[in-house]
Amino acid sequence: MMKEMLVQVNGCKLYAKLVGENDGKPTVVMDAGYGDYSKAWDSVIEDLTMLSNVLIYDRAGLGKSETSSNPRTSSEMVKELKELLIEAQIKPPYLLVGHSFGGVNLRMFATEYQNEVCGLVLVDSTPEDYRERFLPTMSEDFQQAYNKQFIHEGNYDEFMESLKQLKDTRRKLNVPLMVLSAGKKAHYSEESQELWNDMQREILEISSIGELVIAENSAHYIQNDEPEVVVGAVKKLIDRV
Repeated sequence: MMKEMLVQVNGCKLYAKLVGENDGKPTVVMDAGYGDYSKAWDSVIEDLTMLSNVLIYDRAGLGKSETSSNPRTSSEMVKELKELLIEAQIKPPYLLVGHSFGGVNLRMFATEYQNEVCGLVLVDSTPEDYRERFLPTMSEDFQQAYNKQFIHEGNYDEFMESLKQLKDTRRKLNVPLMVLSAGKKAHYSEESQELWNDMQREILEISSIGELVIAENSAHYIQNDEPEVVVGAVKKLIDRV
């Protein structure tokens, strides 16, 4: 089955695609990183559809979705995703998979709608204290490049506001969690890489049932470098249901 749709939410139309043959299993809902859209999952989508139905979508202003006049912060994006799932008649439970900034959104989604979520996979997702604890350990060049990237959807302030929202809404979840950490990040010193893995490990504290997997041969896009790590994490959580 493959169904493409443009779904009206919150004043704009969002593009979504539902693929898979496995009714009766939780739908896997995927959210890409900052400035990325549904194509970011091309490397794993086929394998994931063997496990269950999968929903990928483009956030407002990206891919085939319309732009939105609402703030580009995680709390707005969570509202829009929730509305999209309702309008597209995709019923819970959901198994959430978020990469990078998408992990920020889906952590907040899981916090807000805990009863509708049966699992959460965070793929090298952004920790809430990234700016305070991690950025200062990186070179000046890296920090400048990081700050200049915020032109595709939300601006720098909106991104940082999203991390603040993540911090403010943080609480213990009764949702099984897999945290995947990229073990071979580009431009990271040994110390920065160790700190990154430590910060990813700390994310486990939000769940009563959590597991860290360090993808030793992956840079930030684990789904491209070691797709089997992402597929394996989803399979593990689906098998628990």
